[in-house]
Amino acid sequence: MALRWAQQEIVDATNRFKVVVAGRRFGKTHLAIRELCKHARHPDKTVWYVAPTYRQAKLIAWQKLKAKLLKLRWVAKINESELTIVLKNGSTIALKGADNADSLRGVGLDYLVLDEFAEMQKEAWAEVLRPTLADRQGGALFIGTPKGFSNWAHDMYLMEEKSKQWRSFQYTTIDGGNVPLEEIEAARADLDERSFRQEFLATFEEYAGRVYYAFDRKRHVQEYTSKTPHTIYLGCDFNIDPMSAVLFSREGDVLHAFDEVRIFGSNTNELVDEVTTRYPRARIMAFPDPAGRQRKTSAGGVTDIRILQNAGWIVKANKAHTPIRDRINAVNSRLVNDAGDINLYVDPKCKHTIEGLEKQTYREGTSQPDKQSGLDHMMDALGYCVDGLFPIKRDYGDIEQPLRWGHKLG
Repeated sequence: MALRWAQQEIVDATNRFKVVVAGRRFGKTHLAIRELCKHARHPDKTVWYVAPTYRQAKLIAWQKLKAKLLKLRWVAKINESELTIVLKNGSTIALKGADNADSLRGVGLDYLVLDEFAEMQKEAWAEVLRPTLADRQGGALFIGTPKGFSNWAHDMYLMEEKSKQWRSFQYTTIDGGNVPLEEIEAARADLDERSFRQEFLATFEEYAGRVYYAFDRKRHVQEYTSKTPHTIYLGCDFNIDPMSAVLFSREGDVLHAFDEVRIFGSNTNELVDEVTTRYPRARIMAFPDPAGRQRKTSAGGVTDIRILQNAGWIVKANKAHTPIRDRINAVNSRLVNDAGDINLYVDPKCKHTIEGLEKQTYREGTSQPDKQSGLDHMMDALGYCVDGLFPIKRDYGDIEQPLRWGHKLG
């Protein structure tokens, strides 16, 4: 069967590692078998196909692989019990399951296909399979359907941003050319919107309970190309592991997070030193955690907020915490308001800020953000600044209003 244009794009790419997220019935198995054969055609190569389980490997690829190789008349020996085929040129193609990852150790591979890799444990790749490619400098094809931002497949999809050895591809079911349009439309009618987008359009979907649901990497991640602003707006969370801060420029109602600071085992003095070193001439307007009025993360008994003030920073600290829900709503409304306007962008180098916006969720059954993931500190830092500059105005009625910078909300 000839390759479609989308599959041909993948085949033609010369990158060592390729990551393909594609809709159902895109032709992933056909592509995987073709790549296995392509790399095994050279003498004395060892090539593996790995599925989430051994049983899946057999069900998905074994019969098709055998048929392909027998048609090519390349086969010297077939081992049905071990799902291994030895070719006449001395190369070996074997099918494996990632469910027994320890059994995959200790070999050297020339090429590797990980099919439906989002269903595997990340450790199977990072700790077991990646080392098998090292001595022969082998390549790998990752292929599957996306499983949301929190799944490690999303991290692998972004690897091309870090290294030219990697390249990522994203294709819909229709791009594969194997499923009629009317069948896709029937699936659209049967599935909920999120499931359809994930399974047939191959998009990374929001997962349950996402806090910053308005964030979209494609729309909100933009490089900051202007000069360092005269005034830097900074939100910071006082926490020694890690000390976190997000730095913004502001043009009218639009904020652009252009830098972040994340230091483990640190204190407020070190945060000040780091920011001052990076931007020695800037005027810093800080929106810190209100708890900094009492908290001391440095020696000498001086409060965190006093340290910021002593550094010459303009400190805008609330008398008390804004309700968490309002702070989150303030961020989401900056990301996209009712009119569809975007008033908050993030530079690509702010990786921890982007990760938090994509991945922070609520604790199951609560309206409280999950603090076990480690994403909350940078998100709190971001939220303090956004909420300080653009608070959600609410009608508090007879309820006593929280104080902002010593004044009631008006």
